[in-house]
Amino acid sequence: MPALAQAQAPAGALTGPMRQRPGTIKGIIRTRDGQPAAFVSVGIPKSGKGANTAEDGSFQLTGVAPGPQVLQVSCVGLQPQQQTVTVEAGQTTRADFALTENAAQLQEIIVTGARVVNRPASASKSDIAPLDLPQSIGVVTSTVIADQQVNRLGDVLKNVSGVSLTQQRGGVAETFSARGYSIGVGGAGGSIFKNGLISNTQGFPDASTLESVEVLKGAAALLYGNVSGGLIINMVTKKPRYVWGGSVEMRAGSYGFYKPIVDVYGPLTKKLAFRVVGTYENAQSYRDVVTQKRFYVNPSLLYKFSDKTELLVQGDYLRSNITPDAGVGVVNLNAEPQFLPTTPRARFINMNWAYNVTDQASGSAVLTHRFSEQWRLSAIAGVQDTRVRGFGAAVPNNAIAANGDYTRSLSAVGTSERDYNGQLNLNGKFATGPLRHQLLVGGDALRISTTSAAFKYQGANGKVGTAYDVINILDRAKYTERTDVPAVLDTARTTSPSYRFGTYVQDLITLTPRFKVLAGVRYSYQNTQQTSIFNQDKQRERGGPAANKVDKAFSPKAALIYQPLPLLSVYGSYANNFIVNTGTDVYLQNLSPSLVNQYEAGVKSELLGSRLFANLSVYRYRNNNFAQIAPLDQYGQPNGNTNLKELSGETTSDGVDLDVSGSFSQNFYFNAGYAHNFMRYTNAGTAKGSPVNGERLTNNPANTANAAIFYTFDRPGLRGLKIGASAFYTGQRLGGNNNTVGQDGGFNRTIALPGFTTLDLSAGYAYQHFSILAKLSNVTNELNYLVHDRYSINPIPPRQFLATVGYHF
Repeated sequence: MPALAQAQAPAGALTGPMRQRPGTIKGIIRTRDGQPAAFVSVGIPKSGKGANTAEDGSFQLTGVAPGPQVLQVSCVGLQPQQQTVTVEAGQTTRADFALTENAAQLQEIIVTGARVVNRPASASKSDIAPLDLPQSIGVVTSTVIADQQVNRLGDVLKNVSGVSLTQQRGGVAETFSARGYSIGVGGAGGSIFKNGLISNTQGFPDASTLESVEVLKGAAALLYGNVSGGLIINMVTKKPRYVWGGSVEMRAGSYGFYKPIVDVYGPLTKKLAFRVVGTYENAQSYRDVVTQKRFYVNPSLLYKFSDKTELLVQGDYLRSNITPDAGVGVVNLNAEPQFLPTTPRARFINMNWAYNVTDQASGSAVLTHRFSEQWRLSAIAGVQDTRVRGFGAAVPNNAIAANGDYTRSLSAVGTSERDYNGQLNLNGKFATGPLRHQLLVGGDALRISTTSAAFKYQGANGKVGTAYDVINILDRAKYTERTDVPAVLDTARTTSPSYRFGTYVQDLITLTPRFKVLAGVRYSYQNTQQTSIFNQDKQRERGGPAANKVDKAFSPKAALIYQPLPLLSVYGSYANNFIVNTGTDVYLQNLSPSLVNQYEAGVKSELLGSRLFANLSVYRYRNNNFAQIAPLDQYGQPNGNTNLKELSGETTSDGVDLDVSGSFSQNFYFNAGYAHNFMRYTNAGTAKGSPVNGERLTNNPANTANAAIFYTFDRPGLRGLKIGASAFYTGQRLGGNNNTVGQDGGFNRTIALPGFTTLDLSAGYAYQHFSILAKLSNVTNELNYLVHDRYSINPIPPRQFLATVGYHF
């Protein structure tokens, strides 16, 4: 590969001790078509110094010994190239490289070869190199998603330490937990994003079409405002390319599963490129009665106005028609002994006619302008509309008697959520005297409007009510079960609008080549407006019981980063996030947000030419103004109103995360992780209904672990053969509900679930444009459960077979 290099000699010769001062090498790596080559490794092999190029292709190596130095440029899937430069003491030497690949070819190499390239996550809203970011990050690439033949977001996140899948009631969406905090489906406090804009997991996002999934662990309130303290999840969809290509695949497997996948991209003009990804999914289930039919399409356009300005327009549409699954139920729920039934894994206790349909559409536009190699402005705008309608049985919250009798009641859902999101981010690099800065200044605005319907139900005999029938989950032949579908009558619509605004500034300051400081702060303003309730019968609208509520919060972050070696980073950080509280104080005033303090220390390292990356972090979260029930009312009398609260409680979460990933060649990669967490109430109060002091919060495993390894043979006779294995461990955790002080019945409301491990084995073969890949999941046929709360407990999938046949062009 040709290289362009020039050594800039100093204005005057240096003599004496100045010759011993280290120098600096900086430059830009570009592709054959003049585009910046991002995420390419640059290093000096004999000294171990190295760095990855930023998004603009620039790199800088500091503290380089004077004299001739051999620079090596490498990227997994490319042959390394070298050039020799002469470093002058105390001076900066310029070294620019030109690769023979064009931008599209290099992107293809990074996507398909460097499966675990340690590159900046777009969710960080800046180009801060991973070693410089004092935060634990996990990125699962499209190659890992494809090799594991993943269809659901929850299966993608198994590859990130400390993230565990829970489940929404009825099994119609995914929820997660991390570091002791829950990540819900969406809404005003949502922590699920798509291309940096707020999204949700209603109807299950299609993971098979994603370019990557990014996870920022820890408090991200500085960048995103009112989000979970555990982590945020950003789904990155596939983007257009300026070369023709794509694939056609058919995925099929156990329980009648089949899924065609089409991906086509290319240039429409010299400046305009497109991409269209589409899937259709049809399957039955290991659960009786349960079926799913899904359609997803994701078109996008990329237009380059110039070398400095481009516009990316994306949209997608999902229709998900799935059978809601009420799980296995808990027998004798409100008494002791309570237990999970020993029924077959397939047993289904909802009505046979139950349904849940999600329609979700989104669109976004990203305008990016580079003023120079150092300054970039991004403007983002997007809208997402999610509509859900469903009907079936209510979750079995207290309905299963000790003998297995279950009184099924009717429950319908009709909700819609529309999100309008806008962001403006300015990134810049500059110096003030001896200090170098990497600055982010930005602002965002979000409007969320949700509407939910209330219903009444009418049977064929004209009777109105929620009662349906009685079945026995242990002996389904005991009763004659109803099969008719009652009429659903819409009685009221409740609309809940809210607004969020935020502005933030963050600066990574390089004090010396070894010491750096990251500091920033965000101001958030959130207005939850009074709900409006429209009565369908009376055709009249009225205001809801709660008045407008305004929450304001500052979210600071500060960190010290020490890099004793160029590829080793040690950091300590402080950040906080805020939790919006419901209820009032004893004087009937709205509660202020709870501020959660997070302290974290970590070590990050890149080894073997950035082909091996490891991150270890330890943390403590403390919410010392946790909202808990006030023991006394404003008159000093014992309080029996659970809506009256005070900010005097405390929760504490301690833990450790470890992630290791490596990609030693285009043919081999692996990742592994381990996490431990202890989230508990540490000052839970004494009022009736308060949590029990010292009890672990539900749905938070004490330990999780993950490991995956894939290898593709390239020797004659075996060339194209791929083998792989993935293992995932979820440790002991509590289902059900946490116990409370003075609770009725006096029995334990938690459900202890043992840990479990699943093992997946994969094998495949590729020849020219054709490929086939097969997977046997849960090889040992492990039986365990996903839990959402006390009522929704669903068995994990049994052993299954899945295969994908593809043609790539």
